Amino acid sequence: MARSKPSTPDASAFLTGQLLIAMPAMGDPRFSQSVIYMCAHSPEGAMGLVVNRPVVKPTFVELLTQLKVAPNPPARDVRLCAGGPVENARGFVLHTNDWTGEGSLKVDSGLSLTASLDVLQVIAEGKGPRECVLALGYAGWGPGQLDREIQQNAWLSGPADEPLLFDADHETKWRRALAKLRVDPLLLSDVAGHA
Repeated sequence: MARSKPSTPDASAFLTGQLLIAMPAMGDPRFSQSVIYMCAHSPEGAMGLVVNRPVVKPTFVELLTQLKVAPNPPARDVRLCAGGPVENARGFVLHTNDWTGEGSLKVDSGLSLTASLDVLQVIAEGKGPRECVLALGYAGWGPGQLDREIQQNAWLSGPADEPLLFDADHETKWRRALAKLRVDPLLLSDVAGHA
């Protein structure tokens, strides 16, 4: 009897390019009511950026000064957010695909991620991508870790859109992300069910 090959995971099951939305009973205070844009999700692990935690200090101007990027003051300002607890001294620019640099990673058909100084340089000059956000740090998961958290009812996933990613209305992003799924957070249970 011939043995069948082990099935490979269906790529459509992965969350790259989607939003990860914390359930109301999220036990980790670092992710309470967080909205995360998933930049990568595969059997090797996952990486995303929290888009609803604004950073007050440093400002974009102060960051450009630290990094010696000119012109300063910049011709254009960029919103900074706390992208997650991993490598929070490192910057990641999530941006529209109308500009890409040598080190840009295309996440989906509309968005890219760039972690090099060239993107900050073009933004400071008043050019670059139409929409962007600079995240300090990221959220990361090891192999299978995010999948287990989803099974434990810690997260919902849903479609991303530019207003949720790029606007400055941080206080409503979590509720707006749930509303896109037609979910009322007051009706969500923190108990996972399995068939």
